[in-house]
Amino acid sequence: MDDQTQLELEAAAFRRLRQHLMQDRTDVQNIDMMNLAGFCRNCLSRWYQEAANERGIDMTKDAARETFYGMTMDDWKANYQTDASAAQQETFKDAFAQNVGDKS
Repeated sequence: MDDQTQLELEAAAFRRLRQHLMQDRTDVQNIDMMNLAGFCRNCLSRWYQEAANERGIDMTKDAARETFYGMTMDDWKANYQTDASAAQQETFKDAFAQNVGDKS
């Protein structure tokens, strides 16, 4: 497979993942993703923002998050986010420390 085809396939898979998280599985909570997989929509949006910034594209955290939520973070929380249990929050502390550290 040539490099351009690989790049296009990776981009297609990325777009499908974004659609899956943004439209198909709005019921999946970020805290569960972080606790189980070590990343969530916020991580994806941060990586997207970092990639843009590395290429000289000025992108804010909020603009990057809209790419993975399809709406503002406040709208997402109002429409889809549920309250996390004490156990989820405790597990999240460890998952966040291991996978994100002091980045926000």
